[in-house]
Amino acid sequence: MIGRIRGLLLEKQPPDILIEAGGVGYEVQLPMTSFYQLPEVGQEAIVYIHFVVREDAQLLFGFADKSERALFRELIKVNGVGPKLALTILSGMSASQFITCVSQDDYTGLVKLPGVGKKTAERLIIEMRDRLKKLSEQGDGAAHLPSMQVDGDSQSLILTSDVKEDALSALVALGYKPVHAAKVVNSVFREGVSSEDVIRDALRSLAS
Repeated sequence: MIGRIRGLLLEKQPPDILIEAGGVGYEVQLPMTSFYQLPEVGQEAIVYIHFVVREDAQLLFGFADKSERALFRELIKVNGVGPKLALTILSGMSASQFITCVSQDDYTGLVKLPGVGKKTAERLIIEMRDRLKKLSEQGDGAAHLPSMQVDGDSQSLILTSDVKEDALSALVALGYKPVHAAKVVNSVFREGVSSEDVIRDALRSLAS
């Protein structure tokens, strides 16, 4: 079981990274909340890993700390929520925002996320309420989770820079429709910003 990787960050393509440790390059998917905390390419990084083994693939999901990984592990226990959807949830809102949605029975905030319908939102709120309480009591989750804010016509698909293309690819990988994602990316794009800034602003806009 792989639980943690410490190594050289070789590539960053949201939401994926390539990190080398012991001469082996590991492809890891991260929620954007953790992705924002990564150092620059060429520097050392540490990611906590959740390892998924399927018949057709072995997947690594990475997190900036153990508490966010703990929340991810509880999310994928919810009926109808797999690793990809859990990654989308943790990218579309901060852990504190998710906890607020659960504690206040806020279905509206959850259904704005791609792949989360009304029934899934209801299951998340019902099943996660006790699990978040348990995590908090164990000192391994809710109370210490990261609180970062993550706060179409055909022309909307016209992208003019690598920054926009990277941002669009990340949003599509997280489950957003290409036309909708491109429209939002174009609306928040500013010259001189990084793709991570564009993704953060786009996710904030999509959640509003």
